[in-house]
Amino acid sequence: MGPKITVDSSTLMNKGLEVIEAVELFGPDFGVGYDQVDVVVHPQSVVHSMVTFSDGATIAQLSMPDMRLPIGYALAYPDRLRTPFGAIDWGSLRRLDFEPPDLGAFRCLALAFAAGREGGTRPAQLSGANEVAVEGFLAGRIRWVDIPAVVEAALERIEGTNPDSVDVVLEADRQARTAAARVIEELER
Repeated sequence: MGPKITVDSSTLMNKGLEVIEAVELFGPDFGVGYDQVDVVVHPQSVVHSMVTFSDGATIAQLSMPDMRLPIGYALAYPDRLRTPFGAIDWGSLRRLDFEPPDLGAFRCLALAFAAGREGGTRPAQLSGANEVAVEGFLAGRIRWVDIPAVVEAALERIEGTNPDSVDVVLEADRQARTAAARVIEELER
């Protein structure tokens, strides 16, 4: 993982963006909304996704954390590679733990749910503001704990709109980036 993805993982923004993605991908055809998507913290990083069906049965995708597996999916699609990247040694895997995330400690996740629920250009604005906040952290301009505050303050300064073109979404992203940069400048004073 690169620095940006590492930071997004540590703030749980990556999970928030994945929630928005899941609702956008599955919501229209399967009626999946934000109240049907949960995030759980799983320290072993073996369970990568789970789906619970209407009858209560759950299926999951499990593998050891190895990015070669999803890269292999992409390279071989629609087939599967025969190389067992991420294969689990079931004899040594002792436990699978899950717990709800602390939304107070991981405010980026809460911000993502809120942006997704608001819809329109808000998810794009969230992403743009987060990009600038993470860049600010990686450059040593803000602290890690300031990332969600920068994103939240940037979103408070701009309005979300109902996008009717790609240009509207790109402009919303630009506005969020500008607002986040201003928040960082204010924090530096």
